[in-house]
Amino acid sequence: MDPSRVLRVSCIVLLCASSGCTAALGSVSLRADGTPAPEECSKEALRTMRILRMKVGDAADVELDANQIDQRTITLHDGPVESYLDGPLGMLESGTRLYGQVWTGGRQIVVRYYEAHPVDGDAVPICAVVRDARKKAEVHPGYVVLDFSGASVFVVNSFR
Repeated sequence: MDPSRVLRVSCIVLLCASSGCTAALGSVSLRADGTPAPEECSKEALRTMRILRMKVGDAADVELDANQIDQRTITLHDGPVESYLDGPLGMLESGTRLYGQVWTGGRQIVVRYYEAHPVDGDAVPICAVVRDARKKAEVHPGYVVLDFSGASVFVVNSFR
């Protein structure tokens, strides 16, 4: 990573640390089908994403579960997930860890990311979602099988 980029990312981390930002993982109300209800992004996440040059609609490839990389099929369950970027997203480099939540109810799974942990920095708040992660099969309630270990992640300004 070039020195100017290291300096910018370091400044972002200091800014977030001084403002006391934390991951937005809390209780999210659920719809009747088990999918999460709409949720606003935190002001800290919106500010951090502007600094990181992450615009609504920007996308990158992501490995959905850091523990099931490059598998032909993977199993996901309701709850926390650790993913990682396969390519850059704004100023976040490939290899950045994404932390969020998975919901398997409904026709498609829902994955919301609340935090990014750059390879060479501290965690920062973000808002991003996985799109088009289709279920292959439902093992039992709360668990699903997917055909691929990867998907696309998109920057959002609120969760809908």
